[in-house]
Amino acid sequence: MLRITRIIISAITGIVAITVNGSAIAAAESNQANEKCYGIVKAGMNDCATSTQSCAGSSTKDSQPDAFIFLPKGLCSKIVGGTLKPQTTK
Repeated sequence: MLRITRIIISAITGIVAITVNGSAIAAAESNQANEKCYGIVKAGMNDCATSTQSCAGSSTKDSQPDAFIFLPKGLCSKIVGGTLKPQTTK
């Protein structure tokens, strides 16, 4: 009986440690500066409204020029097709 209790306590301790560690990582990532990156979004995967739609997930085509996603600051300029300002649709 004592052995089973130790195993259960070890498992619970491990779960708590993983949860606390995951929360700390998420908190650190939320402090990171983000920027809007236009022109690289897959259809239906944009983060927020576009000039023609009013909600997230409403882009109608891949690489829609006015649809954006939030990326860590500095990453957008490293992606082919990514721009920091919306492009006009033609």
